[in-house]
Amino acid sequence: MKRKIVSLVLGTTMIASLLSGCGQAAAEAPAAEAPAASEEAAKEEAPAVEMDSDEQVTLTILAGQSTTDAGIEDMIDEAMTKKYPNITLEWECVGWDGEFHPKMQQYLQTGVPDIIIGKGQDVATYSSLGILNEIDSAYTDKVLEAANGNVTFDNKIYGLVYNALYQGVYYNRNMFKENGWEIPKTQEDLQNIIDDCKAKGIVPFASHMVDTWSIGNVTMQFMMNDVFNNNPAWGDDFRAGKTSFSTDTAAQTCYNYNKLIYDNTFPETFSLEQTECDAKMVTGEAAMKVSGSWSIQNFLDIDENFDFGVFPFPNQTGDSKLIFEPNIAIMTSATTEHQDAVNAFLDVMTSDKDLAVEIYDYTKTASMLKDVTPTFTNPSQSDIDAYAAAGMIVDVNLGNNQLVWGGFQDENASDIGAWLQGDESFEDALKASDGRAAVSSSASN
Repeated sequence: MKRKIVSLVLGTTMIASLLSGCGQAAAEAPAAEAPAASEEAAKEEAPAVEMDSDEQVTLTILAGQSTTDAGIEDMIDEAMTKKYPNITLEWECVGWDGEFHPKMQQYLQTGVPDIIIGKGQDVATYSSLGILNEIDSAYTDKVLEAANGNVTFDNKIYGLVYNALYQGVYYNRNMFKENGWEIPKTQEDLQNIIDDCKAKGIVPFASHMVDTWSIGNVTMQFMMNDVFNNNPAWGDDFRAGKTSFSTDTAAQTCYNYNKLIYDNTFPETFSLEQTECDAKMVTGEAAMKVSGSWSIQNFLDIDENFDFGVFPFPNQTGDSKLIFEPNIAIMTSATTEHQDAVNAFLDVMTSDKDLAVEIYDYTKTASMLKDVTPTFTNPSQSDIDAYAAAGMIVDVNLGNNQLVWGGFQDENASDIGAWLQGDESFEDALKASDGRAAVSSSASN
């Protein structure tokens, strides 16, 4: 486990502009955060939860983990044991992309765990079912205001957003400099880079389409900038029968971007795992990768000196925004019998700054806690700050809350993969997406 500690200042312009341009439930980000509190003041503001120290409590946790997250449960166990030795955490860790939602469906029948850890987009799905408890303001007040918008329903906050990812096109900065490539803003700009890559024997895109979640993720990236950028309520219109994948040329363009990548990536993309794919990017076998911050962990583990940046995948109108994704979101059961112990867990997660920095540095993600700054080196941070300063960042939960992952985006991704491999037609893939309209909303899950 590599934890190289190097000073990094998270730009205040990024925080001030996190949700610039977002619609629906997204809250306006504050112009600036309050000055950092002293350690002594922080301790006074966050006293330990009062519990009977002789009472042994076991909390059950279902954790839907991204590829970056495996191992953080051990860090949390250690911090909990130090502050609340009478509380034992019983973890069930599953992959978020394929196992988390089926597990939740099972628990809906038998009783949900005390704590559920998913993504920000899951809060809409499960709060609508009435199974989540409101998170006390003693803990949500320690989270950046911008992170609370899309986990707030009926003026109540049902999720504690712990960290964030950025999504876009990660690029080999040195390769771009050596070949004189400018950051593309239009599809024409991008095609010029692709053509030059191919002329020079460089693979334009690293991709691992064997992972269906990767296809689904990049497709939503495309949808954000070519569809939701123009119609923030597209998902509602889709369910109302006002539009569809079969009739909307912008939505079809987003599906076709997958073909653009498929035609310009490794021939073994449907058998290539993420780690090997990221390694090919680092060693210069590909110029770009449409991905998210979860790739940073691999990039820096492979070569701590790898220099990379990030830009939004260009849309048809040349005004794409970098995508921000609230990632780890902590939810709590409305029926837990151990609310004090659950509060103790929330206390540790929001008050233990050493734990937070350890998690952020390990996962290579951005902090959503006030006054907590990761210390890992992120070569793409300067790009993130620049897009934030220009108001060119959009919260992907605008799309994810309208077109949910489990049962919709993931199924669409499977059809896109089948189409790319010639197992079904493009028209059939579009019709299959239209056929899932009834399960595309968080309210239907």
